[in-house]
Amino acid sequence: MAKKQNVLGAWAFLIGVILAVVVGLLGLGATEGTYALVLVILGIIIGLLNIGGPELKEFLMASAVLVIVSSLGGQTYLSMIPYVGDIIKALVVLFVPATVVVALKAVFALAKR
Repeated sequence: MAKKQNVLGAWAFLIGVILAVVVGLLGLGATEGTYALVLVILGIIIGLLNIGGPELKEFLMASAVLVIVSSLGGQTYLSMIPYVGDIIKALVVLFVPATVVVALKAVFALAKR
């Protein structure tokens, strides 16, 4: 079963990143509507199935930096570059739910100790 979860999680990650880039390039509005819902669901799947054990801290650090920098950078310089701001917004919609799920997994793992 673990192998099947890894494959599903890997596909969710790949599809999520590709969808975020496409949604951003086409300007389809990644922060609202159906695309946002799909990205959030894929983010939850990524957080549940892909991240655990030794890579948990690395993922939390990387995703926290991604979310913080994209939020701050998206409001300033990145939003001025065509398509880049939209792609980053879509990636944030994908990675925030994954980060929340992984952070909750980390809290529960700490509580078990």
